[in-house]
Amino acid sequence: VQLQASGGGVVQAGESLRLSCEASGRTLRGVAVAWFRQAPGKEREFVAASARTGSGTYYSKSVKGRFTISRDNAKNTVYLQLNSLKPEDTAVYFCAAGASVITSSLSNEDAYANWGQGTLVTVSA
Repeated sequence: VQLQASGGGVVQAGESLRLSCEASGRTLRGVAVAWFRQAPGKEREFVAASARTGSGTYYSKSVKGRFTISRDNAKNTVYLQLNSLKPEDTAVYFCAAGASVITSSLSNEDAYANWGQGTLVTVSA
């Protein structure tokens, strides 16, 4: 599956953005999808994931309550709604997909076989 991430931009603290990750090549039904991010000079970290069944969602502590992951199977697209953005949310955001990712591995980037190219989110104070 090929993934194309979009929606990044420059916003002020407290504002919102919605990132999109459009898949092609196969359906995302039954596939675990996730968002990771990498800030300048830091390692890539888990942000949010949607389990293969589509019914379970998981978030890192730093974004829980502010970000929401969702999927539109008809459009074969996964979204990440970013609300109440903070300067520390500045990073390149990557979407990932994996048909064999089990629930206990959703936050593990090594579990995902397919990655998008990343979209930059910059939050100014």
